[in-house]
Amino acid sequence: MVRPGWRALVTALGVTFTCPAATNPSVSNSQSFRNATGIMQTYSMSGPLELTGPFFQPLGTNGRSCASCHRADQGWALSAEGVKARFQATRGRDPIFRASDGANCDSHKDVSTSDGRRSAFSLLINRGLIRVALPVADHADFEVVQVENSYGCVDRKAVSVYRRPLPVTNLRFLSSVMWDGRGSSGLAGTVPIAAATNPDDLMTDLAQQARDAGRVHEASRPLTPHQVQSIVKFEISLATAQAFDDKAGALDAGGAKGGPATLATWTIPAFFVGINDPRGGDPHAIKPEDAVRLFDAWSDRPYGRVYSDVPAAIDSQSSRRASIARGQVLFNQKPFDIRGVVGLNDTLRLPSITGACGTCHNSPNAGNRSVEALMNTGTTDTEGPLDVSYLPTITLRNRHTDEVKMTTDPGLALITGHWNDIGKVKVPILRGLAARPPYFHNGSAQSLGEVIDFYNKRFHAGISAREREDLIAFLSSL
Repeated sequence: MVRPGWRALVTALGVTFTCPAATNPSVSNSQSFRNATGIMQTYSMSGPLELTGPFFQPLGTNGRSCASCHRADQGWALSAEGVKARFQATRGRDPIFRASDGANCDSHKDVSTSDGRRSAFSLLINRGLIRVALPVADHADFEVVQVENSYGCVDRKAVSVYRRPLPVTNLRFLSSVMWDGRGSSGLAGTVPIAAATNPDDLMTDLAQQARDAGRVHEASRPLTPHQVQSIVKFEISLATAQAFDDKAGALDAGGAKGGPATLATWTIPAFFVGINDPRGGDPHAIKPEDAVRLFDAWSDRPYGRVYSDVPAAIDSQSSRRASIARGQVLFNQKPFDIRGVVGLNDTLRLPSITGACGTCHNSPNAGNRSVEALMNTGTTDTEGPLDVSYLPTITLRNRHTDEVKMTTDPGLALITGHWNDIGKVKVPILRGLAARPPYFHNGSAQSLGEVIDFYNKRFHAGISAREREDLIAFLSSL
């Protein structure tokens, strides 16, 4: 059932929900693209997928469009491999390679040669990172005392951070906009997304994001109301997911519920801010650790059971499907001790939480957080399981206690000015992961295997080699 708020939205935008045949990859409103493990597909919930509107048009003076950083073949985000291919094809002259935010730093860089451009844009090429210079919030309870940045850009008042463009698809799942939430924060002049007033909040924020992106990333004049409405209408209509796995076959076959058709026609319309909220915001919440239930039909075991002595399947397709199903159970229910996560343990006043991946990735069959709850799991730490040696080290001092912290990205703290918000970023949507490596907000995990390795080390989760393989199979199928 489409929730009343979404019904009003789709009516206002002229968007209609269609139900394309789940097994037909050639319906008029879809596009398919290959990736490392299979085929990703996008459905437009407004009918034929039109690729000619303002979203795809250069609206400013630097040749860029929204599609420069949000590529249909890369899950409507960026993959590092995709950026490398564009650099090689154009010798670094594609519009995405602009010094203002595409370069590691925009000062004193020789970009007159191909080698010079390769060096200047190395973070964009190798990690898919865009540089964002953000001022420290007024009246912050900390100060930036030092920035160590091998690329330059050591300003302490407008701090340069390096982040991956987020996908502009499956946006109806959003409970916060942008990695640090500033796209949906009253402190940044945008609107928090609340259950009672969504989707109006989301639409307002996406419109402002379009205006800001045009001005900052495309060097545009103020966008017209028609351009803004067209961009938002296009983005909000997209539903993207992996549709076909090279070994398992169609991800909606044999009773499974993968692929974009189910996502577009059932999962997205059922979503609301606060769904499955473990803090009591949803009186009908399912167990957060059962939030992703797409591949139950591919298991011959009772749900929630994963056996170490499962015999090998007779054929490769059955084996892959069984691996995906086991990975789903592991994602939902593999227990580990969650400690030291600012934004979770402290918020719930629980120093230790026995949880699983689904504890934080709790939006049903989407994988993001269904409420605005940014957190610091350690991806911004200067020391930890991730190699972040390519990122700057930013040293902050608490004005009240003189405590010092070092981070690669202050995250939410740059917006709120709160010491406790250092390093907090949002939990992203997980659908279409296979199309857009590397991962985390800073590209610090080059593969899904590295994502799992990080959490395995960070939380001492005890993930075995076979469990790691099953989790990769599952995440690649979302």
